[in-house]
Amino acid sequence: MIGGGQGAFIGGIHRMAAALDGLYELTAGAFSSDAAKSRATGVLLGLAPDRVYGSYQELIEQEQQRPTAERVQVIAIVTPNHLHFEPAKLALQSGFHVILDKPMTFSLAEAKQLQQIAVASGQKLCLTHTYTGYPMVKEARQLIAAGTLGGIRKVYVEYPQGWLSGFEEGSDNKQAAWRTDPARSGIAGAMGDIGTHAFNLLEYVSGLQVEKLCADINVVVPGRRLDDDGAVLLRLSHGASGVLVATQVAAGEENNVRVRVYGEKGGLEWQQADANTLLVRWLDRPAEIRRTGTGYVGSFAQHNTRTPAGHPEGYLEAFANLYRNFALALQAEMAGQTAAPEALDYPSLADGIRGMAFIENVIASGHSDTKWTDFVA
Repeated sequence: MIGGGQGAFIGGIHRMAAALDGLYELTAGAFSSDAAKSRATGVLLGLAPDRVYGSYQELIEQEQQRPTAERVQVIAIVTPNHLHFEPAKLALQSGFHVILDKPMTFSLAEAKQLQQIAVASGQKLCLTHTYTGYPMVKEARQLIAAGTLGGIRKVYVEYPQGWLSGFEEGSDNKQAAWRTDPARSGIAGAMGDIGTHAFNLLEYVSGLQVEKLCADINVVVPGRRLDDDGAVLLRLSHGASGVLVATQVAAGEENNVRVRVYGEKGGLEWQQADANTLLVRWLDRPAEIRRTGTGYVGSFAQHNTRTPAGHPEGYLEAFANLYRNFALALQAEMAGQTAAPEALDYPSLADGIRGMAFIENVIASGHSDTKWTDFVA
């Protein structure tokens, strides 16, 4: 692992997700750019002292020199946005697979370059768009892909948060400080941090792609340097349309990302606050309530469910599904086999490029007087 030292929120999430199915063992890390802090984290995690490094360069160089049987196979990068590209580039070029926190890079140009590097290296990359890991999100995608709802006409996705309703970056809030800093976060605030999740969820579930957009981007809290609120009108492939809302100043809201999709025959709705439930509504018959862990759900939902119906599975399990599917895909490849479609279902380089294109297109649209702008990837 690169990053994720003491006090870092997402590092612990990655470690728990990786450990859940017993398919990974954390054996090495460069947890901080401060060598002493990295060593302290390594001690807490019970790692061998000689596998705890003071920099990502040292980690990759030293691990590459180890015998194949001892060397790490996958490197998880859980640093702020501006520190994604260089470690990922070096890891791929050095023969390691990569699990990378979203958004993939600092810019679209970096994302495209990273794709070229990955293809040339022959290594694989998994991007942690967590919400696609939920069983009922996968059920929604499989239903739509099968044509159950007919042609898709309308998609709504929203991600409301309230944690940045005040000027949190002005206090001792490490997360707020880097996520609202253009030098570390990039050109977008809310749209980069959670808008990319909403965008990825919309395209993943609907099976459609954004072709044009019209964005209203706002900075609500005085003194903030990046957007904390926004709404986007979308024109999608196959004639569908959509609306995306991402805000971090909705006081009282937590992380209830929600998606609704409407087709010719019916619609469906999923929200994280009730993650085990998928609502399916029909034009000509009563609505359905589909639940995780039941025998009637599709193969993708079943593959990503661990417990019997009625036992809630949540964020950590969804995150772990990404880790597990990536591991299963890598194991199949190493065995010279083709992984099952359910195991190959994890966010990849293509999703990362789409996400970075969303950030650049939506910010450009928000600054433009043109009503509709083309989505350029």
